Amino acid sequence: VQLAESGGVSLLAVALLRLFCVASGNTPSTLCMAWFIQGPGQSREGVAAIARGGTTTYAGSVKDRFTISKDNSLNTVYLQINSLQPEDTAMYYCAAHVTVSNRAVSLAAHDYNYWGQGTQVTVSS
Repeated sequence: VQLAESGGVSLLAVALLRLFCVASGNTPSTLCMAWFIQGPGQSREGVAAIARGGTTTYAGSVKDRFTISKDNSLNTVYLQINSLQPEDTAMYYCAAHVTVSNRAVSLAAHDYNYWGQGTQVTVSS
């Protein structure tokens, strides 16, 4: 499975940003997928995940502003970030693992064995 993120930008705080992750090799219908963030000097943290069947889970710190979704026909998973803040500045990574479960989701990095190269989001106040 190869993952390619896009959509990262450097910008002033804006209302909305959408990141894209395109999967090749396996479609999102066979994958549990997630977004992780890693700020400067910080460890990688799971913020949103979507199960093969569409169930989602979020880290408590982003639950009200981040939305993960997917389009199996486009092999794409999205992360929408509302009300961007300077604290959202980080490298954003897409991750995936093949699963037979329709409902299993995880925000733990060790559960994922496929990773994208990351896309940088920088938010200035």
